[in-house]
Amino acid sequence: MINFIGQQVLPHFAIDDANAKISPLGNGHINDTFLVRWPQGEMVLQRLNTQVFPDADALVGNATKISDHLLAQASAGQYPLQVVEPVVTANHDAAIDLGEQGYWRAISYLRHSASVEVVETAEQAQQAARAFGDFAFGLSGLDANQIIDVIPKFHYFPGRLQQLQAAVDADSEGRLAECQHWVDFAFSQTGLISELESLEPKLPLRICHNDTKINNMLFDDRTMSAMAIIDLDTCMKGHLMYDFGDMVRTFCSPEAEDSTALDKVLARPDIFAAICEGYTQALAPVLTADERQSLWLGARIMPLMIGVRFLTDHLNGDKYFHVHRENHNLERAANQFSLYQSLLAQEAQFKAMLCEHETNS
Repeated sequence: MINFIGQQVLPHFAIDDANAKISPLGNGHINDTFLVRWPQGEMVLQRLNTQVFPDADALVGNATKISDHLLAQASAGQYPLQVVEPVVTANHDAAIDLGEQGYWRAISYLRHSASVEVVETAEQAQQAARAFGDFAFGLSGLDANQIIDVIPKFHYFPGRLQQLQAAVDADSEGRLAECQHWVDFAFSQTGLISELESLEPKLPLRICHNDTKINNMLFDDRTMSAMAIIDLDTCMKGHLMYDFGDMVRTFCSPEAEDSTALDKVLARPDIFAAICEGYTQALAPVLTADERQSLWLGARIMPLMIGVRFLTDHLNGDKYFHVHRENHNLERAANQFSLYQSLLAQEAQFKAMLCEHETNS
């Protein structure tokens, strides 16, 4: 892969592969990402997964619109973070379509950036939640209808349950028996659908990040302050409760999302409180009462829904998420369902925290 990039991709950017250093970057589940350095500069290069993102042109177009808008906000002193920008080819193209050899795009690399895989402190959680809130607030002036849905119904819980049912019915890999108890558990939680149907029509449509993991917010390694929001691939129209819920999902547990130490997969109250504080403060000028009410639903629905997606992919033979070992997606599903159970066990305390920050905002 490294040789192919040097010989077939970098020439489109007028970069001599003999002078370039190419190394894998990050641990994303979907795309292949590399850091490219050469004497005159550096950039992040990605081969997009066109099975997941069949309309890759729309994805790149969305990212460009979002970057342009945030750059304008930053220039006016209205956006406090740095902005990751598209890097065009020597022919000023936004991407390179090499057919079976991949769809490639490049974005700017931010020096002095550092990422965190598992939240260790409430301060980290607060800073990251504030940054994602700043990101959403910065985009509140951009018409959400300008952004194309590259994955329709991405955060649509009833649809995800339908996909799970189809995977169960097919059992194409003969894996159902080993995970039947988790399948039964997922289908026992359909009560959230009625809450969703009651609340969602009241929520304004906004541009959401849709993948608010802690490692999609870069820290400045010199100060460990928030630097930038990255990975705009799933930015689409949606509701803020899902971004809030995905932060709860990925920040609150002290364990990685594929940890098999399920007894340690717990929603930490101090981290939850920090997310509430950072996110709602950043969005206070635009957050509606209905959106505030929706945050607890988002906190519950995201780990449950992602668990359903991991379980579905396991049953389907690991077609969507990259796996690194046998039963990896099943382990991820069990992890997410365990986190969901921990949230339910602390519902009264966590809802009180949301009410407290509603009062203080």
